[in-house]
Amino acid sequence: MANSESSTGLPLDAASLMSILLEGILYGFSVLMFIGTMWIFTYKRSMRDVNRPTIVVATLLFLLSTAHMVVNIIHVDNGLVKYRDTFLGGPVAFFADLLQEIFVVKNAILVLETLLGDGVVIYRCYIVWQSVRVIILPCIMWCGVAVFGVCMVYSMSQPQTSGSTNLFLNGTSQWITAFISFTIATNLLSSGLLAYRIWMIERNVSTIHASNKAPILHVLVDAAVLYSAAACSSLISFMYSSSGMYVMADLVIPVIPIAFYMVFIRIATNQNNQVHAPTERLGRSSRYPMQSLHTIRLYTQNSGISLADSPKA
Repeated sequence: MANSESSTGLPLDAASLMSILLEGILYGFSVLMFIGTMWIFTYKRSMRDVNRPTIVVATLLFLLSTAHMVVNIIHVDNGLVKYRDTFLGGPVAFFADLLQEIFVVKNAILVLETLLGDGVVIYRCYIVWQSVRVIILPCIMWCGVAVFGVCMVYSMSQPQTSGSTNLFLNGTSQWITAFISFTIATNLLSSGLLAYRIWMIERNVSTIHASNKAPILHVLVDAAVLYSAAACSSLISFMYSSSGMYVMADLVIPVIPIAFYMVFIRIATNQNNQVHAPTERLGRSSRYPMQSLHTIRLYTQNSGISLADSPKA
């Protein structure tokens, strides 16, 4: 049975209760932002003009975060109510036990959502740079996240040779450390490349005429910082064998969609402002739907260099 004293901080039953409460609050914000994302991409738009890839990604993020919220509620209910008096060691031992199927499902959802989020950032990076070479390293690191994530989930589902099912004591710990570390590195690298390219474009554009793309750069940086801060907090908590790891791991789930909805809404709002601006330089931009996932690229026209959402091919 799990050694519940191997973690520091809150007892695991209290940590699990706190995680469900905080996740519920952030999940509520993510639902509101999801509704806003869907509205801004579909309101007064024909089916032909709706950006389907963006809608699909936003919907998948919403479904994954919702599934995790439901699974987490079931997990907490099992530990605090259903098996409170029948599980050997009580609720604390229950939440420390990695072999609980519901705990494995929770982490599988975390891996899927992380891969989806990092994949979107890498895709944006490719669109902005228009170069496969730039995303070679991020893609390799993304594959590393996938491998370590699968190994982590598989290791959790298997009995440990040491006989311990505790998160901080068994062989799963090395996979968890590698998964979180690669996730942070992949996100920071891809977001850094994306932000640097947009900053270079913005600097070049500003020497010719005024541009309103700076807010997009700011929201991209904010989203990357938010995502990375949550992941770093999880890693630090895990390295110090703190029960806060259980809280932060659950909070990462709604943070990922919130970070991406921020970007989706800001870029869509910026594009709508451009379309309706009386001084619009690109008169034909309103006749084209936005690029998949609303990424940004630099292109030249007879009127000069302009930073805008590229038309769909």
